[in-house]
Amino acid sequence: MKMARSYTMRARAAAAEATRRRILEAVVTLLKSRFRSDIRLEDIAEGAQVTVQTIINVFGSRSELLDMAFATLLQEIREQRLRAEPGDLKGAVGALLDHYEQFGDLVARNLAERADPELIAVGRAGHRQWVQRQFEAQIAQVDPTRRRSLTDELVCICDVYTWKLLRRDMGRSRPGTEKTILSLVNAVVGAM
Repeated sequence: MKMARSYTMRARAAAAEATRRRILEAVVTLLKSRFRSDIRLEDIAEGAQVTVQTIINVFGSRSELLDMAFATLLQEIREQRLRAEPGDLKGAVGALLDHYEQFGDLVARNLAERADPELIAVGRAGHRQWVQRQFEAQIAQVDPTRRRSLTDELVCICDVYTWKLLRRDMGRSRPGTEKTILSLVNAVVGAM
């Protein structure tokens, strides 16, 4: 008898974990195309193929679920943007453009509408940290009084608005946009 009960409990635990993962994945998917404020429990339930009550039973609240999914998405974004080694200018710009191709329109919309101030603050801080990491060697070579200015220039060149201007407003191709941003980075770094 104990074998059957043990097996049943393991099967239930596995099923509960699979449901939890499905719900979390559904929210992460929605966060890639919508603001947190636009995501309803009904949308999540539909994407995860569960009921709203199941979501509440598993995560407690919409807020807790969105916070957990947001943290998961931020980790995915960090990994995507950090795949290039520091100092690899071409790789850094390529990773950045991959990120903007996936999230750039949503990020630009959020900035324009100021729909999620927390996300804006996290994004700005993360972007600056990314620039400092990726271009650390180049920044370290300049006079200490110029380092902040160089960092600011690189933050602007690599900003989502630069991508939006080139890709969406000017209609540049993805390779053309990457080439232009890399050229601007090289021009600033080379002018040290």
